[in-house]
Amino acid sequence: MKTWMIGAGLAATVLLAGAASAAPHPAIFTDPPADAAHPARAETLHIPTGGVEVNGLAYVAAGSGSHPTVVFFHGFPGIEKNLDLAHAIRRAGWNVVTLNYRGSWGSPGTYSFAGNLADAKAALAYIRRPDVAAKLGVDARRVVLMGHSMGGWVTAVTAGEDPDVIGAVLISAADMEQVGRMPRDQRVTLSAGSKETLAGVTAESLADDMATLTGRGFAIAAPGLASKSVLILSSDDGLAPMTDAFAADIRARGGRRVTTVHGATNHAWDSLRVKLADEIITWLEKLP
Repeated sequence: MKTWMIGAGLAATVLLAGAASAAPHPAIFTDPPADAAHPARAETLHIPTGGVEVNGLAYVAAGSGSHPTVVFFHGFPGIEKNLDLAHAIRRAGWNVVTLNYRGSWGSPGTYSFAGNLADAKAALAYIRRPDVAAKLGVDARRVVLMGHSMGGWVTAVTAGEDPDVIGAVLISAADMEQVGRMPRDQRVTLSAGSKETLAGVTAESLADDMATLTGRGFAIAAPGLASKSVLILSSDDGLAPMTDAFAADIRARGGRRVTTVHGATNHAWDSLRVKLADEIITWLEKLP
């Protein structure tokens, strides 16, 4: 997992460390009651976007009727899939939908950052289709977006533009508009270790693609997020100043439901996985 080093970390509202604390949410370590008629299950998805169908997976919660749903966006390239979070959130009664963007991890098409944003919108349109929502038990009125690293940028921009998404969770998020302003040689180096699972790209083409994202970053997302619930989780990876500034921008625009949490861990939250799941599930359960 590549460590993002773009600045020194800043203090956030809550600081998490490895010290003992209150017991985590039961969904992290307890299976829900068995429901023979409506058991928890997984559904393979083929999400139409850009003239192809990308691969995805829905973790469908147990129980009849519709469920609130998290749509999760992986990072760049997405080696850490955070599927432990998907299982824990499902045990808490939420559906979780994951997908691989065009050109990533076996999905057809050519990879691009603008394509990632388009794929996110396509995924939302897909789960809101009446036939798909009925099959997966999606409550289209209660959809939350969540993303890790570059996927946090996808989450922020997409949720900021979508009036019907009720909340957003950013985990060690990187604002790709700001990354695109780094010197080109740094962008090439950053891309060189991440291109092996991405189709139709080189380190140089990825670096140049990043530079095209002007006007598609945290700044453009902040106004739309001011009316939503937002959870921003930062770590000791150098990206905290970026997300701290983003939280401040949302609040300055009238946002009153922004929660920030800092974990004393690396970009992938390797040493705080239980705390990460606990923070997210506890926050989800407080949503309207």
